[in-house]
Amino acid sequence: MPFLPLITLVTLLTHPFHCKSTALTIDSNRCHSNHVTLFRFSLRPGQSIFDQVVFAATRAFLSGEFRPGQAFPSVRTLAAEFKIHPNTAHKVVQHLIQERWLEVRPGIGTVVAELPEARAGDRKRLLRQEVEQLVVEAMRVGVELAEVLEAVETQWARIEKPWEVNRK
Repeated sequence: MPFLPLITLVTLLTHPFHCKSTALTIDSNRCHSNHVTLFRFSLRPGQSIFDQVVFAATRAFLSGEFRPGQAFPSVRTLAAEFKIHPNTAHKVVQHLIQERWLEVRPGIGTVVAELPEARAGDRKRLLRQEVEQLVVEAMRVGVELAEVLEAVETQWARIEKPWEVNRK
């Protein structure tokens, strides 16, 4: 096994929970570190961890927090950083690959793919299920239609603006 410099090991042991995570790669008996950016979110009770992590990753892709070709955190890194079970982290990564948000590049790892085109069923599902859930919940708590539209427009602008800047 190649010799790992002490500084690299100390960095890994003393800084495991920074927002940038250090992953070792070994190439021709040399070690160097790769910084993999993690997306931010906080777990909420009452919703599956899998769904929350997938949603947070999707939001990070759309907002430009992750760029196409950028390294995506490994299953081990996701599990350690978010304190989730490795099987859940693996399921998240596999789902994002299946949905074409991520791609696996041999010898490189998992990277962010180009923004995938929406499938015909995606739009129908969104407009039928998710919008219905929003409307029902808004009516339940007494939110007016104008407030819902304003909140949707605000959130849309918040996510769209970074993406527009990054695409140019």
